[in-house]
Amino acid sequence: MNVYAQQSSPSLSRQGSQAEIALVGVYEISKVLASTNRLEVTLSGVLSLLSSFLDMGHGLIALLNTRGDPEMVVGSGWSESNAKRYFDRLPERAVGQIVATKMPLVVPNVLTSPLFAGVDLQGWGPEGGIAFSLVGVPIKEDDTVVGTLTIDRPFDEAANVRFDTDVRFLTMVANLVGQTLRLHKVVTRDRERLMAEHARRDKEHSIVAPAAPAATPAEGGTVAGIVSNSPIVLAVIDKIKVVAKGRATVLLRGETGTGKELFANAIHSLSSRAKGPLVKLNCAALPESVLESELFGHEKGSFTGAQNQHKGRFELADGGTLFLDEIGEISSAFQAKLLRVLQEGEFERVGGTRPIKSDFRLICATNRNLEEMVSKGEFRADLYYRISVVPIFLPPLRDRKGDVPVLAKEFLRRFNKEHGTDLVITEAALSVMNECFFPGNIREMENCLDRTATLARGTRIVDTDFACRSEGCLSSTLWRGVTPQGPTPGYMPLPIVAPQPQAAPPPAPVSAPAPAAPMPSSVAPPPAESAYSSLAQPVATPHVCPAPGACPVPGADNRSERERLVEAMETAGWVQAKAARIMGLTPRQIGYALRKHDIDIKKF
Repeated sequence: MNVYAQQSSPSLSRQGSQAEIALVGVYEISKVLASTNRLEVTLSGVLSLLSSFLDMGHGLIALLNTRGDPEMVVGSGWSESNAKRYFDRLPERAVGQIVATKMPLVVPNVLTSPLFAGVDLQGWGPEGGIAFSLVGVPIKEDDTVVGTLTIDRPFDEAANVRFDTDVRFLTMVANLVGQTLRLHKVVTRDRERLMAEHARRDKEHSIVAPAAPAATPAEGGTVAGIVSNSPIVLAVIDKIKVVAKGRATVLLRGETGTGKELFANAIHSLSSRAKGPLVKLNCAALPESVLESELFGHEKGSFTGAQNQHKGRFELADGGTLFLDEIGEISSAFQAKLLRVLQEGEFERVGGTRPIKSDFRLICATNRNLEEMVSKGEFRADLYYRISVVPIFLPPLRDRKGDVPVLAKEFLRRFNKEHGTDLVITEAALSVMNECFFPGNIREMENCLDRTATLARGTRIVDTDFACRSEGCLSSTLWRGVTPQGPTPGYMPLPIVAPQPQAAPPPAPVSAPAPAAPMPSSVAPPPAESAYSSLAQPVATPHVCPAPGACPVPGADNRSERERLVEAMETAGWVQAKAARIMGLTPRQIGYALRKHDIDIKKF
């Protein structure tokens, strides 16, 4: 018994050591297969790891198409430039036998094997024509062979036992590779389905976006379907009419829901490229791998499932305009790729090597504060300067309150046309919408009106039909605590030239400056500008009369907004509803103003 134990212990120790090495090898290879690299790079990494655990010289992984022909051959150190070399080294007869038998193959000495008769072994095995062995195993998907894994190593006459061990180890690795291939095919199918869905939508809406007919002046229409009577929006439209004539890159800035895509349509329709395509892409809607293929396109066979050549959006936009929405959401790695296209004016498809030129105008849009992202290193400064050649800032809905009735009637007209109804909106309902903050801007307002029109009980939309007057507004719950703190970061409204007031008769000379009479608190703001928009203006600085006779016109109120608010609240006994009536505001607006100026409400 002791003799047996002494004789068998080295063998048992060796088996335990081999099992431990195989376990570590499978563990390390599984980590490589779980990475998100390109499939060829991943498989090349698997072979590099195998050389650390096996006494091998070269390794090849061949993936087969449905006809059984090699579709991809990868070896250690694979790259686009040396891909053909691995195809040339593929042992086709040996691979054919593995596929036909669906079993592992061991060739102890390739120099004497009929499978290699007449094969040029230059570049195979050790240098100097030394004999070597080959071990190959099938890569299966269910019961179908979808590829092979082969390695070669120096010939050893006493290596039969090691062959058996290597076959088991390589079979485990091949099973892991098969699982990875299945996962890649699932991802590819999802990618193709997503791309087909995008193509279908592009076809439905047509790549060329025709300019929408201008609305009549009674509706407050301007260009390309933009509905507004607000001076600040009209100033933006005047600017895009000038910008559209050139070809400089435009960056549309503004909060979500302010209509950036609509203004991009307007720039394209007013430009000399209006007859060319307007190609749109939301950068936040696609993962980076799909986004790269969508923008740059890909060549046939560039990745698993790429059955045909695919033109990207850069190529489709040739002679027209490319609109990239949510440009602030792309990753740092993709920013570098996009920057190269903008700098060089050319690109290559995924898996391609031929440079392609495309003449397109770029329009980008974002609701992010790019300047802050640049300072934090989240957005490349060089890309920022490339896309922000002509920045255009779109105002939020709270800065264009006079547009609420016009927009409400336009959205209701579209609703009636789509649903075959004949609803009308009452003044009481418009008053409710005027009081709303609408943090989601025009998009939120349109959804609110559609919801109210859908649930309306009669042919007239009244104030009680709105959710905020019945079961509660879910949007107000979502935006609770969000108050208007002035313009959004990065928002710079365009200067608006107000109509000059008629010159007043010069006051009679006085010996001392007359004190300005305070404006009665019950007087409402002038109708040309809403009371709320006046609260959003910067605090006026006190004016000092430089000399007698040069003082402001008597009756002007030169106090700050905060002072007027405090006086109204004190007059009303710190009752917000009463103070709102004094100032001609709604209770909601007076609440926003109090929070804006950080005025603590006194309680008695």
